[in-house]
Amino acid sequence: MRKAMIQLGNRVARRAFQIRQALADRSGEGFVDTAIKILMAVVIGALVLAGLYALFDETVLPT
Repeated sequence: MRKAMIQLGNRVARRAFQIRQALADRSGEGFVDTAIKILMAVVIGALVLAGLYALFDETVLPT
């Protein structure tokens, strides 16, 4: 019984260490980077849609 409790305590301590390391990691992507990527996708999509309208001269996305 004591051995099982020690093993459980070791697993909990190891998992707590992993969580602490993940929270301290600062190599992730920032909010500004993500916002710029989303803005670029919207602008490129609008340009593609405008190009389709100019190319086909009719309704591309009917309402």
